[in-house]
Amino acid sequence: MTLTRRLIAEALGTALLLAIVVGSGIMSERIAGSSVGLALLTNSLATGTGLIALILTFGPISGAHFNPAVTLSQAWLGNINWRDVGLYIMAQVIGAFAGVAAAHLMFEESVFSISEHIRNGPAQWWSEFIATFGLLSVIIGCFYSRPSITPFAVGAYIMAAYWFTASTSFANPVATLTRAISNTFAGIHLTHVPAFILSQFLGAASATAIIGWLYRRSL
Repeated sequence: MTLTRRLIAEALGTALLLAIVVGSGIMSERIAGSSVGLALLTNSLATGTGLIALILTFGPISGAHFNPAVTLSQAWLGNINWRDVGLYIMAQVIGAFAGVAAAHLMFEESVFSISEHIRNGPAQWWSEFIATFGLLSVIIGCFYSRPSITPFAVGAYIMAAYWFTASTSFANPVATLTRAISNTFAGIHLTHVPAFILSQFLGAASATAIIGWLYRRSL
């Protein structure tokens, strides 16, 4: 598959992913009213099932990373050329901003709005480390053992991680960055973004080192 097609697939897939996350967050909050639990349930179901569909659609073209942490991990493991990493991440960033804008327009919100949603503190940062460690563990494990089930495993993990982490599992640096310009249920205050992203990259690096070692030792 040509690099151009792979980059377009990454941009489109990431855009649709953010549209799902932010759009379902807006819809969930409007439907659920004051019930945060119900809003989180519907938001997590939409995100997990939507992610399955997107990976099945774009996986054969680009690998369906939609996440700089995944791209860097795959390069580390030798599954993508390092010279393509920067372009992949650029496509993901562009797609993520487009996806947030698309979600806002669907619900008659401002195209972009600075989030006031507080997500801060050691528990939140540790949650992002664990969430991203788990996500990369699932991706790497499935890649080496049963690639065909990766979309379903990733979607299931994300749905679970919404509930077992204090941060509701962002686990994606570009999603974290762009959710800071969405003052909605899915948002995060801009000043809290750097700590989230650092925790995510540390979690991804740890998973790549440990799970990659485990599977390579077993091959």
